[in-house]
Amino acid sequence: MENIKKIIDELGLETSLSLDEIPKIDLYMDQVIQLFENKFNASKRNEDEKVLTKTMINNYAKGKLIFSIQNKKYSKEHLILMSLIYQLKGALSINDIKATLSGMNKKIVDEAVDLDTFYSSYLHLTSRNTTDFKVDIEERVKEVKEEIAETEKEGSAYLEQVLMISSLVHMSNLYRRVAEKLVDEIVVEKEGKRQK
Repeated sequence: MENIKKIIDELGLETSLSLDEIPKIDLYMDQVIQLFENKFNASKRNEDEKVLTKTMINNYAKGKLIFSIQNKKYSKEHLILMSLIYQLKGALSINDIKATLSGMNKKIVDEAVDLDTFYSSYLHLTSRNTTDFKVDIEERVKEVKEEIAETEKEGSAYLEQVLMISSLVHMSNLYRRVAEKLVDEIVVEKEGKRQK
């Protein structure tokens, strides 16, 4: 578990697409893919993994996760949505992402949201989350070591690692389940409004 700090450093947890990095001009699909690949390369699990592909973008458009594209070009607003989708798809299903972002897409089209301000708030929270995570992970490592020391006469690096993996996945599942319940509330509210 001594390598956990190295793992955290290699994950590129602070990596996000800032507003300053989003071009003011609309981009073609290949340019969008290149921007995301360059920015999120460090967050890939392995070299074969793709951050964003033509198929993914087409599926986002067909699935209405992003509002309609004009002249085969993607606006700043599309890039912000794709950045959100990139983060959300790590924990939510495509249907849940669609439910989450459908209202946002409508607000963007209706010009009823200051998307820059919303995205800045999102980036601020992710930065704080990363800081909190780094503190929390140190505490989890300590707790796992204490549990192993109490149950194993001879410390087992393997058992320690399995316990840490299980603990992290459990924590992830707790957060994901709360997020899913919040998505369900969006769906219920939306359906409730339709019934009136």
